[in-house]
Formats: sequence, structure tokens, C-alpha cells
Amino acid sequence: MADNIHPFKGVWPTIHESVFLAPTASVIGDVEIGAETNIWFGCLVRGDMNVIRIGKRVNIQDLTVVHVDSRKYGTFIGDNVTIGHAAVIHACTLEDRCFVGMQACVMDGAVIETGAMVAAGALVPPGKTVKAGQLWAGTPARYMRDCADQENQMIERVPPEYWAMAQEYLKIGIGVVGQETTKN
Repeated sequence: MADNIHPFKGVWPTIHESVFLAPTASVIGDVEIGAETNIWFGCLVRGDMNVIRIGKRVNIQDLTVVHVDSRKYGTFIGDNVTIGHAAVIHACTLEDRCFVGMQACVMDGAVIETGAMVAAGALVPPGKTVKAGQLWAGTPARYMRDCADQENQMIERVPPEYWAMAQEYLKIGIGVVGQETTKN
């Protein structure tokens, strides 16, 4: 295992062999990460008190924290999700093809439905649901409007762009590729 992949209480992360993990990102504990996901510099994915499940083709950008609640909520991230720089994803659910902007915070029990977007700097309070195809912004976050073509194009465009960038980093020897096996 790479130096930035750690067990917690004997449980190792399960990371698909195609995952790009930046050298300063850390993955700890009961975490599963799907194919073609990329986790960038300074990110922390900490599945120590509950589970974290991350789907395929997710990009988790620099300095993001993904964590859980010890009693009630794990964190569940679907496929083709973008999480912007320095976001906090805490004990919530991000469904497929959603987008969480830079420095946004999604709190315990919140759900970001398929195709929804949380604007940069927004705070989605505990238990709130951002409905499919909606754009929410502000602190606390609230419905602004339905996603327009610009947001929908961004939701579709960004995951493959970050996957291509991850491949460029690997070509020059920066980052590690995940390992399918665990040490349970």
C-alpha cells in the first residue's frame, strides 16, 4: 500500500486499481473508491467512525475533506460527481452527476440529488435535500433556480477532464494508482 493509504481499527480502504491518488491525499479506514476516480492534493477521506463509499469517475479536488458521523450517517458519493477545491463533504449523500462547488459545505444527512449543483461557498444544512436538476447557493443554501445549459454542460464536462489530467500526472510520475486488494 502507498504511504497515504491507512487502516483504521484493522480496516483498510478498498481502492479500485485505476484510481488516481495524489501523493499528499490521505485515505483512511472503511472507504471504498470506484474506478477512474481521482483524489487530488491535500484531500482527506476519513472513514474512521462510519463508512465512505465513492463511485466511479468522481473527482475530489484539492484540499477537500470527506468525513462521516459516528452514529447515524456514512458518506455516499455516486458516479460522475465533481467536488470542488476545499469543499467539506460530511456524512451526506451526493447522487450521480451532481456538482459541489469550491469551498461548499454539505452537512450531515443532506442529499444532493442527481444532476443538482451546489454553488461555490454554499452551506447545505443538515438534513436538507437539493432536488434533482436544481442550483442552490448561499449560507444557508437555498434554491436559486433550475440548472441551465451552462451548469448541465459543466456537470458532464468536468469529470472526464479531471480524469485526463490525472493520467497526465501519472505519466510524469506524480501520484499513485489504487490497489484492488485490501488488508482486512
